[in-house]
This record gives sequence, C-alpha cells and structure tokens, in this order.
Amino acid sequence: LFAWQIGVRRQRPQAVTIFGSSMRPITTLIVLILNLSTRSMSGRNRIVTAASAFSTSASAKACDKPGALVFLHGLGDTPAGWSSLRSVLPSLRPRLSEIKYVFPPAPTIPITINGGMQMPGWFDLYDWPIDVGSEDDPEGLEKAVRQIEEAVSKLESEDGIPPSRIVVGGFSQGGAAALLAAYNKNLRSQGVADTAYAGCVGLSAWLTLPDSLSVSEKSSQGTPMFWGHGKYDDKVLFKQQAFGVEKLRSMGVQVKDEVYPMGHESHPEEMMALATFVDEVLFGQKE
Repeated sequence: LFAWQIGVRRQRPQAVTIFGSSMRPITTLIVLILNLSTRSMSGRNRIVTAASAFSTSASAKACDKPGALVFLHGLGDTPAGWSSLRSVLPSLRPRLSEIKYVFPPAPTIPITINGGMQMPGWFDLYDWPIDVGSEDDPEGLEKAVRQIEEAVSKLESEDGIPPSRIVVGGFSQGGAAALLAAYNKNLRSQGVADTAYAGCVGLSAWLTLPDSLSVSEKSSQGTPMFWGHGKYDDKVLFKQQAFGVEKLRSMGVQVKDEVYPMGHESHPEEMMALATFVDEVLFGQKE
C-alpha cells in the first residue's frame, strides 16, 4: 500500500485501501506514494496466553538496543507500508538509528464495511466513516492487543528491551489498537495490566471501547502519548481526536495532540513531531 519512496509519482488508491498508510507527498527530501500490494497476510498469527505475555527471562539478558518502536499499519495495508519509518525517523532524529523497529502484520479477516471482503485488518469495522460512537469489535480488539503484547514479549525475551523502553503506536486502525494496548488495562493479559510503555503514538487513530476505558496509575503517569490527526479527515473523523484526547486526559494521561492541514494521510510536520516524541521519551530532551 502506501510507502515512502523518492522521486516516484503517487497513484490513485483502490477502494480496499480505505485505511492503509495514506501519506501526503513531501516535496523536499521524501515523496510519499501509493504502493499497491497484491499479497494478503496470513491470519494465522500466534496469540500468546496470559501467563506468557511477558517473559521474565529478559532480566538476565543484556540489552544491546536502548529502546524499540512497535508500529502497526492500517486496514488493508502490510508492514511494508510503514517500514520506512526505520530510515525516516533517524534522518530527522539521529539517535533513533539506535533503536529497534518492529512492524507486525495484521491477520487477514472479513471486514463488514467492505462487504465481508477478506483483507489485512486488526479488527472488524461496522460503520463508515468512523465517527464518535461507531460500533466496536471487542473480540477483534482483544486479539489485536494480544498481538501487540506478543511483539513486546518477544522484544523483552530476545532483545532484553523491557516494556518501559518500548513505544507502541500505529496509523488509523493500527493506532486504535495501540491506544487500547497502552491504556485500557481491562483488555490486557493478566499480570501485565499495570505495565507502562515508554510512550504511545496514534496517527489518524481513534479511541475504541471508550465506555470501558480504565487506565492504570502506572500507565497514566508513565506512558505519554502523541496524537496527530488531519483536520479534513473524512475516514476517521477529526472529532475523534478531541474526543479521545479529552477522555485520556481526564484519566491522567499526558497527551500531545497536533492537528495538520490534511485528510486521512500523513504530513511532513507530523513525521517531525513523531520523531521528536519518540526520541524524547526514549532518550530525554538533550542530544
């Protein structure tokens, strides 16, 4: 779907790319284009059990990376759509070349708003556009949270990077899943409900299951958030940002929210703000 490339023209998206990593052209160093993928990702993603969500063996393992970013793509996309953050973010904040980047693939599932068509998605969607009060898919959301926990557990057990040094985030539907994993302790695996991540990122995202939102004290105090959104977003409506930010702040979460003159896409200034946020929560404000 959408990918960062240089000197290539942007093509028109097809209908099935409604929540892909839609990005805005950058006329300086980077041009964002649509890169349609003909492959679908396997839905057979392994879900870890509550007992094994986070490994305790990492304490004996040396950490050779100072932190990590786990970033989830949007509906209909693949990890390739946002994997260039691995090079884009360090070009804006050099210290980010030192961290590990993880781009999990969504399972392939039927999506109701697309007539039941099978496509990569973190959970089902029932309403279009996504407005405040749109119907949620609790079962699918819980599975998405488990997959994020699996990625975090792997970073801890294999790389020695604890959750407190990991930023979780995503674009659109991926951002919605990341928000839930970071702040709703009711959907977390038993034993990790109070775990605080280094930070959370939501780009053109929305807050799902708002009526059951319960943020642990550790998360509200230890997991700040960056939320970027387009003023003209006609897919995940702009009002979703204000609604979600207000809800999170009311529970003590420190949220940095920015608005950009764009639709359901990305913006050069948003990428700079993203790089700055990740850099500061992992390394502090001094370079």
